[in-house]
Amino acid sequence: MSRIEELHDRARAALDPVHYDYYAGGSGAEAALADNERAFAELALLPRVLRGNDRRDTGVALLGDRARTPVVVSPTAFHRLAHPEGERATARAAAHAGTVLVTSMAATVAVAEVTAAARAVRADAAVWFQVSFQPDDDVTTALVRRAEKAGCTALVVTVDTPVFGRRTRDERNGFHDLPPGLAPENLRDLPGAPPGGTLPIAMSPEFTWRHLRRLRDLTSLPVVLKGVLHPLDARAAVDEGVDAVWVSNHGGRQLDAAPGAVRALPRVAAAVAGRVPVLLDGGVRSGADVAAALALGATAVGVGRPVLWGLAADGEAGVREVLDVLRAEFDHVLALCGGRGPGDLTADMVVRREWPPLPTADPPPRQGGPPTGRPR
Repeated sequence: MSRIEELHDRARAALDPVHYDYYAGGSGAEAALADNERAFAELALLPRVLRGNDRRDTGVALLGDRARTPVVVSPTAFHRLAHPEGERATARAAAHAGTVLVTSMAATVAVAEVTAAARAVRADAAVWFQVSFQPDDDVTTALVRRAEKAGCTALVVTVDTPVFGRRTRDERNGFHDLPPGLAPENLRDLPGAPPGGTLPIAMSPEFTWRHLRRLRDLTSLPVVLKGVLHPLDARAAVDEGVDAVWVSNHGGRQLDAAPGAVRALPRVAAAVAGRVPVLLDGGVRSGADVAAALALGATAVGVGRPVLWGLAADGEAGVREVLDVLRAEFDHVLALCGGRGPGDLTADMVVRREWPPLPTADPPPRQGGPPTGRPR
């Protein structure tokens, strides 16, 4: 059992079962959720040898920020369900790890407090803000302005949520509202909200590329488009001027018929053709998964549920452990693959584990009789 699996088990024991199901569950029959991890399990790495990799650098550049490791914290909601410190603890852990935190629009700690927690640890800690288009343009504008004022260094725009996914576990458990005392704090005091109150998270299938253009016109921050699986959408996003594309099936929580995210990665990376960074999340559970994704075209990967397991199991220390484990595992795999840095991992090093079976029939007889001795 891996250390992340151990933290998962501790988190499950610590969490209210309804809240565990909220974090762990997916949509529908959870086929997409399962395929995220299965798709990685089908991949193997062909290491290179004798390449002189005694000194390695696992860091990557991301939209003007520098991460010590190509593992960032994906946006996930409601961290205070896992631990009283919630997103503050996650922010401090990410800052200690020297990586990027993407804090969610649906966080239970306001974005300004999240950035303050991160920068109390490291003055240049990178915090990005995840936002979804809201039907009222004034609400979207207000959210962008809050992220800018808080000092976020990029916006991550989630685009795979035209409607809510059908979360089977939440429906079974009747989980539709946060417990008293918790709220999505970034949605408080927005245009149209009651005084001191919060707005509901709104989704709409009416959003188009026009909304993306408007958002880009609102801000000078880099814009990352998250939730891309089709290569034509990736190409269109780059043509529209986005600064990065994020391959994701929303952790298996939206379209249950979607493939595991890493299955879509090579075609998206080919469509982007190196013009902007490509990120990926969904199913990353080990340093080998990180290496496979980078070899297939990702610049960095995100982790969501493992961070929540660490947070629920041991607060800030648990999140730090998750990030430290993935960094150390990735560095170890990089060394074994003959790499000095993430850029040394290439697509030719990734194979599927279902190689053709070895022949079982007797080999054909040698021509010319048995060998008479060792050739000189």
